[in-house]
Amino acid sequence: MLFNKGVFQAGALLCLFLTTAAYADPSDYVRTPTVEYGEHEIDFKAGVQRNRDSSSESAYSIGYGFTPTPWWFTEVYAKYAKPAGESTKFDAWEWENRFQLTETGKYPVDVGFLLEVERPQDRAEGYELTYGPMFQTLWNQYQFNFNVLFQRHVHASEVFDTELHYQMQVKHLGNTEKLDWGVQAFGNVGQWDNWRSSSKQEFKIGPALFGKIKTGTKQAISWNTALLAGTNNATPNTTLRLQMEYEF
Repeated sequence: MLFNKGVFQAGALLCLFLTTAAYADPSDYVRTPTVEYGEHEIDFKAGVQRNRDSSSESAYSIGYGFTPTPWWFTEVYAKYAKPAGESTKFDAWEWENRFQLTETGKYPVDVGFLLEVERPQDRAEGYELTYGPMFQTLWNQYQFNFNVLFQRHVHASEVFDTELHYQMQVKHLGNTEKLDWGVQAFGNVGQWDNWRSSSKQEFKIGPALFGKIKTGTKQAISWNTALLAGTNNATPNTTLRLQMEYEF
């Protein structure tokens, strides 16, 4: 195990301390449970969605992250948003932490844990927490990812439901140094212990592309993009998302 018992207990206590609803934004992306020790990155994410009423909104973020230990990746980034009919404005600061709980490839399924803390510009929203397990497995030339994420607000001026989100990804690993293809999907069932009816649950799915360009011995630009279609009236009609990372 990469994650010893003491560190696991510390992480659990941190979650409890922080936890004394919103849908995924257009730039949301699929997290993975594996980390690469010593890697630094500058990360840019963007997304735009077309709503059912023909309005559109978009979201962007830029951040810096690094992997200080073999099992922990941490990143801080600034988020910007453009709500329908409004101009682009600063939206929030976010601190993302991904913990790799199993050694890569040692077991049939790689397991990790995500903890994100967001401080919205609107202080009435308090702090937004996103946390939950991440799973990854390989089968032939395909990589499968599935994440179960809880999202809640603390120290807010009003009560928010704790929502249950999920992410899915299938990625073909034929030629990862150039261009790979796959499928991504994002969903939200609503309150974690009282799911909405299926017609009111957010779910979007669509094709994705993945690429990596080496720019030096230890430098590379990785990217992925997806065009997602909403499956019901509770979901934006279409979402186009992009993530680019400069790794060094």
